[in-house]
Amino acid sequence: MAISFVPMVQSDHESRALVRFLTSNHFPFHVLPVHTEASARKLVEEGRFWSPESIGFWIEDGPERIGLVVLDDLEEDTPMFDLRLAEEFRGRGRGTEVLKALCALVFERFPEAVRFEGQTREDNLAMRRTFLRAGFLKEAHYRLGWPTAEGSRVASVAYAILRQDWASGEVTPFDWEDVPA
Repeated sequence: MAISFVPMVQSDHESRALVRFLTSNHFPFHVLPVHTEASARKLVEEGRFWSPESIGFWIEDGPERIGLVVLDDLEEDTPMFDLRLAEEFRGRGRGTEVLKALCALVFERFPEAVRFEGQTREDNLAMRRTFLRAGFLKEAHYRLGWPTAEGSRVASVAYAILRQDWASGEVTPFDWEDVPA
């Protein structure tokens, strides 16, 4: 089946579905890995899934709702995203397919987008591989940039794909090494 994205609409029904999704799944690599009903409701009420800068989408694979994604920074030329697959659909290789389809959504729907960026924790090796398989390139490694639920910090790793790379299917490399001190 093909991945599709269904825009979320601000409604009581959608709010209940979001709270149910967030509280029934564990997201170990997010800052808040487990949501309570109160924390999930707060995200919904604060407009996390529908605002001028953010749009939420349900991710569907045929008839199955497999997760959600929020596009952020939509008023800039480098949108970012927050991807959450339901636990039962993780580890099946769908992440790469979802991310490639998400790139198409962003670059086709937002013509001003020059690049598309995402970040993950350094220990989220599955997502880091997903970025690379989807044509993204590692651009930054922010040491101790990601707070964990346990109170410690790990590195945040940023990946991006350029519009031209998405269109051509080729990754534009860059010189990772800095100038000598």
